[in-house]
Amino acid sequence: MVRVLPGPPAVDAPAVRPRRGRGRGRRWLLRSVAVLYIGILVALPLALVFQRTIADGAGAFWDAISAPDAVHAFVITAQIALIAVAINTVFGLGVALLLARYRFAGRRLFNLLLDIPVSVSPIVVGLALVLVYGPTQGWFGPRLSDAGVQVIFALPGMVLATCFVTLPLVVREIVPVLQEEGLDQDVAARSLGANSWQRFGRVTLPTIRWALAYGVVLSLARAIGEYGAVRVVSGDVIGQTQTATLRVGDLAEQGEPGAYQISLVLVLFAILCIVGISLLRPKEKKS
Repeated sequence: MVRVLPGPPAVDAPAVRPRRGRGRGRRWLLRSVAVLYIGILVALPLALVFQRTIADGAGAFWDAISAPDAVHAFVITAQIALIAVAINTVFGLGVALLLARYRFAGRRLFNLLLDIPVSVSPIVVGLALVLVYGPTQGWFGPRLSDAGVQVIFALPGMVLATCFVTLPLVVREIVPVLQEEGLDQDVAARSLGANSWQRFGRVTLPTIRWALAYGVVLSLARAIGEYGAVRVVSGDVIGQTQTATLRVGDLAEQGEPGAYQISLVLVLFAILCIVGISLLRPKEKKS
C-alpha cells in the first residue's frame, strides 16, 4: 500500500488589492486637464467678454444694444436664423428618415455629403454661392436678376449660406435615435392599419422629439453665430444686410464701442438655448 505523504500546508496567496490612490490620481489628473483645456478655450474668453462689457457700465451696454443699427442687425439675424432653422428642420427630418430606414444606391456617398458643411470653410461656402447666384457672373444670377429676384447681397443669399452651415445638425441628432429604436413599433402600427402620417405622428415623432429639439437648438445657436459665409454673400451694408455678428466684427475692427456688448447678447442667447434644452430634456434612466 502506497501512502501519499501530506505536503506542506497550503498558504493562501495575499489578495492583490487595487491601488486606489494611483487610479484616483489619474482620474483627477485627466479631469484637471480637461477642465483646464475647456477653461482656456471657452471659459476664459467668455469671462473676458463679460468683464469688458460690465466695465463700461449698464448705460453703455443699453446704448450699444439699443442703437438703431444694432436693433436692425438683431432683427435680420433673427429672421435669417428662424428661416434657416425651419428649412433645415423639415429637410433634416426627411433626410434622417431616409438614411435610417431605407437602403438605396449611393447611400454612403449621400451620408458623406452631409458632413461637408462641417469640414468646408464658411468662406468657401460664401464664395461658391456667389459663383452660382452672383448677379453678373453667376450661373443663375443674371436670369434671377432679370426676373427681379436678388439672391446675393440680399436676404435669400444669407439664408442659403446659413442653411448650408447648419445642414447636418438636425440630421446627426435624429439618425442615431432612429437606428437605435428600429422598425418594430412602426411595423406594428402598420399592421394595425395606421397610415404613414399616423405612424409619423404617433410613433416616430414621440421617439425623436428630444433629439429633434436638441438639433433645432444647436442649429439656431449656430445660425445666429454664423459669420464667414454670411459676410461674403451679404455685402455687410449697415442697416440693410448687416447681421449682429457682422456688426461685432466691424465695430471691433474700427475700435468703436459696442462690440463686447453685442457679443455678450449673442453668447447669452446661445447659452440659454443649450442650457434650457438640457434642463428640459428628461434624464435617461440607469439600467
